[in-house]
Amino acid sequence: MTETHDTQTGPTGHEEWIVRAREVADALAVDALERDRAGQDPVAELRLLREAGLPALLIPRRFGGAGQGWRTALAVVREIARADGSIAQLLGYHYINLDNLWLAAGPEAQERYARPSAEGQWLWGDAVNPIDPDLKLTPNPDGNGYRLDGTKTFATGASTGDVVLTSGEVTGTGEQLLLVVPHDAPGLTFGQDWDNLGQRLSASGGAGFDGVPIAPDQVIASLAKEHTSPRSSLITPIIQAVFGHLYLGIAEGALAAARAYTRGTSRPWVLSGLASATEDPYRLADYGDLVARLAATAALADRVAGHVQAAVDRGAELTWQERGELAVEVAALKVVSTDVALDTTTKVFELTGARATANRHGFDRFWRNVRTHTLHDPVSYKRREVGDHYLNGTLPDFTLYT
Repeated sequence: MTETHDTQTGPTGHEEWIVRAREVADALAVDALERDRAGQDPVAELRLLREAGLPALLIPRRFGGAGQGWRTALAVVREIARADGSIAQLLGYHYINLDNLWLAAGPEAQERYARPSAEGQWLWGDAVNPIDPDLKLTPNPDGNGYRLDGTKTFATGASTGDVVLTSGEVTGTGEQLLLVVPHDAPGLTFGQDWDNLGQRLSASGGAGFDGVPIAPDQVIASLAKEHTSPRSSLITPIIQAVFGHLYLGIAEGALAAARAYTRGTSRPWVLSGLASATEDPYRLADYGDLVARLAATAALADRVAGHVQAAVDRGAELTWQERGELAVEVAALKVVSTDVALDTTTKVFELTGARATANRHGFDRFWRNVRTHTLHDPVSYKRREVGDHYLNGTLPDFTLYT
């Protein structure tokens, strides 16, 4: 991997940031297969993100950040995913974790965390997995802060981030609070137990909290229903939009790798009577089908990105109706991006031929990554949400998955 630009003279516009993300992706692509197989913590990879200034992309300029919006952030995730799905996942999760400062938190939390995040190019990991039992927040006897206890699995980026976003239930009241915990907080440990089929460098192992001290200023928001607004609830449609761009980017990367192999290595089938594999009409048709479907998915992804930004820009004026309609559109993206990514990463083997299954080519990496992450939450429920809205006008309720 090669170094990228100095962060002190970063780009200012959408297209400039896409160019910078592409440079990072090109550096990651050089040894993506070797790093995937080594399965080490992505320390060097995250350094590339920091050197390029990508972690501070969404932080407003008044705090020292790049001042970009979600249209740019989602496009950056897609660019990185073409080369390395794991690093794209880490970056996408970072963006949504950090953006809680503007979606849910108040000015004091923004001032406390946004400026050092920009200056240090902090990466925000998370330990918010809603399937796990809630972490417990026990108030200190003096009424000043809490101690946090419990475990979370699938804590993406927690072990490699500068801070960890998590939540806990206050003992006695049951109120859920959103918290920021430093990576080196006493009592915080990381399981280093991520050993899954794909997304091997996503640092998605577990996190343990054993009496972790929580000061009052580490509480950035309440997750109680009465404190939840359409704007603060955007966290879930936005993270699902991140997923759609992640899957699309991985699929685009797989198809580009297959094209390079077909052009340079594939042989024509013996019964075709052709001189080149690039002339085979069946192969051309299969490529054409996947290119067309990816283009259609990309058009939906771009539309969703624009609507996500529009919802964020609405601020306090955003209504539950508008928020729900966005969630349905994002669910549609999740459906089609899942299907086209799984199909593309499978069919690349048919496009490249038997010799392409040699381990040195690593085409399986794309499928393993998509297959692993698309199980995050069942896509069947997204299909149901889209269908229920179409037939009955029903909007999804706010949960940490919808």
